[in-house]
Amino acid sequence: MQEQNRSLQPVQELTDKEFSTIAKYIESTVGIKMPATKRIMMQSRLMRRLRTLNIGTFSEYIDYVFKSGNTDELTLMIDVLTTNKTEFFRENDHFDYLTKMVLPELAGTKKNVKIWSAGCSSGEEPYTISIVVSEFIKNNPGKILNFSVTGTDISTKVLDKAYNAVYDLDVVDQLPQHLKKSYFLKSTDKEMNCARIKPELRRHVSFKRLNFMDSDFRMPEIYDIIFCRNVLIYFDKETQEKVIGKFMKYLQPDGYLFLGHSETIFSMNLPLRTCVPTVYKKVNKTI
Repeated sequence: MQEQNRSLQPVQELTDKEFSTIAKYIESTVGIKMPATKRIMMQSRLMRRLRTLNIGTFSEYIDYVFKSGNTDELTLMIDVLTTNKTEFFRENDHFDYLTKMVLPELAGTKKNVKIWSAGCSSGEEPYTISIVVSEFIKNNPGKILNFSVTGTDISTKVLDKAYNAVYDLDVVDQLPQHLKKSYFLKSTDKEMNCARIKPELRRHVSFKRLNFMDSDFRMPEIYDIIFCRNVLIYFDKETQEKVIGKFMKYLQPDGYLFLGHSETIFSMNLPLRTCVPTVYKKVNKTI
């Protein structure tokens, strides 16, 4: 009975010290800097975890997570605190460049194209890439015979959604009609109000969990194209350069790297040259 009453008590505010403890862990483990301006966001998101666990204070939660070595809750905490904003065809000029410049070039030398969507969140980016490549193959028969897209993210929660490939109709309805018809299946249950990526597109896409702070990514392939967009902005400059340097181990010579529109490799010592702003090509030398 005492536990039930306790769960009804309001959770106290996250103190500066408690915020600092969690923020330092997130930065050291995931590489994401969390300035003091993120304290209210952290408090709001973690409050749900405290209520789920029937824990009364953030101090108790910190003891539960860190002192008990609860690896499952550490993973859930990272899931809650990492930002996962995405949408289909976000920063669409990248996909125009992929269609008009990159894929025609690769089609001259490759029949199987391998692409990595790093920081893929809930799957909209890797599925968008798959749609774009599928449309290119449809419009250019015989040029590329097959392709694969690997999506990675640190959050198990968003990877589950990406794998399930089910999206709200208000998100899908923003796409052109011919793409919705070709690549999505609307739920027959009207109360569900959602659509799922068709299996013929899903078969090209796989997902795995990856932390950019890992010393070795241990990716299964060497890729022709890497997308890592709107992820590096959460890291400091030194960490950004280290992460991109690790990408280079998995990018083919003359392969392409796409970054987000607010990201740059300016002043970094990397084997890349600029094609257009935020699109880079790996020069043929050893890093």
